[in-house]
Amino acid sequence: MADPLHQFVVTPIIPIEIGGVDLSFTNASLWMVIGAVVSTLFLTMSMKRKALVPSRAQAMAEMVYEFVANMVRENIGSAGRQYFPLIFTLFIVVLMGNLLGLIPYSFTYTSHLIVTGALAILVFLTVLLIGVFRHGMHFFSLFVPPGVPLWLFPLIIPIELISFLIRPVTLSVRLFANMMAGHLMLKVFAGFSVAMFAALGAKGILPGLLPMAFNTVLTAFELLVALIHAYVFAVLSCIYLKDTVDLHH
Repeated sequence: MADPLHQFVVTPIIPIEIGGVDLSFTNASLWMVIGAVVSTLFLTMSMKRKALVPSRAQAMAEMVYEFVANMVRENIGSAGRQYFPLIFTLFIVVLMGNLLGLIPYSFTYTSHLIVTGALAILVFLTVLLIGVFRHGMHFFSLFVPPGVPLWLFPLIIPIELISFLIRPVTLSVRLFANMMAGHLMLKVFAGFSVAMFAALGAKGILPGLLPMAFNTVLTAFELLVALIHAYVFAVLSCIYLKDTVDLHH
């Protein structure tokens, strides 16, 4: 049975080293580029005609646009329109990473913590910098919920501070862990099917169909998980960015 962890190994395609720093173009880089190209071409070409009666591609592009726009509007409010490009980009980057990773022999870049962590830190720093720029030191009143008695400040402030600082950790780990776990299960059950066919020959056809059928169900489930976690990442980013608009004070 092939090593199920091999699919997560980052391998250089074009080795590049500058000043002792490894800047190689890897399989992860390749699939990030593929994701960027595919999403850009799809959105550009589908909206090229701008027909009154949309084609299927245009309808799908408009549906994605409206989906993200409604997400931003519902979670941030009308003032959140300025964040639409950021949220839309995050949603597409995560969605493409999740979906492209379901293609055999591809690479799921969202299954690596360094990628999801970088996206989460981007959101965290955006909230922190814009919040301080707009509200000044008053932004840190975020750590003191309204109506809390003064004597509870020593207890509430550390809790609120920890919950704020842990946001990039929970945001990144949730996505990376689910993508890795799902792909590991797919690989393991696919390996069971191949092993049964190889070990039992013609007699292994029927026993091998059981894990193969289960693997088909898992693939459909993983497709659903890919869509859900792209949504979860985007909607949590909206909730965090809301702090730069409304401090609840």
